[in-house]
Amino acid sequence: MIQNPGFLLTVLAFVAVIGPLVFVHEMGHYLVGRWCGVKADAFSIGFGPELAAWVDRRGTRWRIAAFPLGGYVKFKGDMNAASQTDPGWLELSARERAESFPAKPLWQRAAIVAAGPAINFLFAILILAAFALIHGESRTPAIAGHVQPGSAAAAAGIVAGDRIVSLNGREMATFDDIRLYAQIRPGEPVAIVLERDGARLTQQGEIGSVEEKDGFGNSFRIGRLGIAPGEPVIEPVSLWRAPVVAVDRTGDIVRTMVETLGQIVGGGRSVKELGGPLKIAEVSGQAATLGVESFVFFMALISINLGFINLLPIPMLDGGHLLFYGLEAIQRRPVSPQVQEWAYRSGLALLLTVMMLVTFNDLSSFGLWERLSDLIG
Repeated sequence: MIQNPGFLLTVLAFVAVIGPLVFVHEMGHYLVGRWCGVKADAFSIGFGPELAAWVDRRGTRWRIAAFPLGGYVKFKGDMNAASQTDPGWLELSARERAESFPAKPLWQRAAIVAAGPAINFLFAILILAAFALIHGESRTPAIAGHVQPGSAAAAAGIVAGDRIVSLNGREMATFDDIRLYAQIRPGEPVAIVLERDGARLTQQGEIGSVEEKDGFGNSFRIGRLGIAPGEPVIEPVSLWRAPVVAVDRTGDIVRTMVETLGQIVGGGRSVKELGGPLKIAEVSGQAATLGVESFVFFMALISINLGFINLLPIPMLDGGHLLFYGLEAIQRRPVSPQVQEWAYRSGLALLLTVMMLVTFNDLSSFGLWERLSDLIG
């Protein structure tokens, strides 16, 4: 079994993952803002006490703060790091108003906000495209090479040589499609359309549920049909096709995130499965011990995660701003300051609640509560 990384490696790996991704995200806002002629008053990596800072020739204060759990770009006309509009921006001089964020057309404000998540997805796509060029694309057919006795597949009547056409109506083009679909649906009923000897059959079954541990001792429940692929097929990927493969893989990851989140909201999964910064730090350290490729791939996953979360329609996040801009486009006037203030307060309360929940989950996964219980008992 691979040993858990030390504390120092975990901290360094966490900073090496989060720091660049936050920088990339905020740089997206900053660059599109500059392109639209908006002045940035501050560019911060992290929150809290300032560790280092400098001011460039454009008057932007670049700062590095103590807690690298996020960052922000504060444009002229913003009241705070959450990009709420400062009511006093109209009192600025004509020149200063012209380079302030609220003065820009709706499409430019939306582009500036959307640029952060977009560049996170682009960053991940570049990494996944490089992996596709190096390792090729898995195109193993969705055929059961072997069926495990007593498995969910065996119970559903699947035999070796069957081609899985679809699961619950979703087409299975490759064996990876089967794995991705099943692993987040342990214990769920499934309608299986398969092809056998040229005929199509529909079987009813249930995805199996297994408890597994990774190389670091982390336990998790995943879905398994209980079939193994036949001979693996890895196709070389050309330079022009690599971005297409990367976009497809990114889409699969985002779809898995959306479906998993829907399961949690719908009660199909426990909220205990949500992880926070401490869990990310732990897994960062674990990925670092597996080598450069594993660490870089983990960065791509977190970058997609960061882009996805920021697009959620929650005030305080980029998605919340885009929601307001969508309403502004529909009603042809900005959302009232009172509604925005109420929404920002509600969004902040929601984010703090989620942060407390995931931190509690993180500490639980580390066994803290059990240790405290033993001490008290």
